[in-house]
Amino acid sequence: MEPGTYCLILRNPLLVLPVGALGDRVLPEGWHVYIGSALGPGGLARVERHIRLYHLKDRPPRWHIDYLLLHPLCRLEAVARVPSPIRAECGLAARMPGIPVPGFGCSDCDCSSHLFSFPVFPGDAVQNTCACLCLQVTITMIDYCGE
Repeated sequence: MEPGTYCLILRNPLLVLPVGALGDRVLPEGWHVYIGSALGPGGLARVERHIRLYHLKDRPPRWHIDYLLLHPLCRLEAVARVPSPIRAECGLAARMPGIPVPGFGCSDCDCSSHLFSFPVFPGDAVQNTCACLCLQVTITMIDYCGE
């Protein structure tokens, strides 16, 4: 699968999220965008790993985002895929207009956060931020038929 960057769009009530060594993070009620990189050999197939973990909850957390995906009150609502061979993760994080959750998802870079809070569905924010960097994005809603 091709390389790129992705955004996971989640919804949750107000909660205190324990995130391993990072400690507790308060997440306001609403929407969150997590920005991740998928430049390795599997490329954007990494998104499928996140979706599987969210549905199956069959592994312990490995990355910060896993703590959100495994939390019973968090709901994965949409995925934005940004195919590109360039590392766009930090550029998107620097321009994302939401409220950053300090230290989340950025232990391997100098960003303040890779998780951002929004009071409303942030699809337009993701599209506009990608457009600022001349990146094409496809947002797919997660279908929960049968739940």
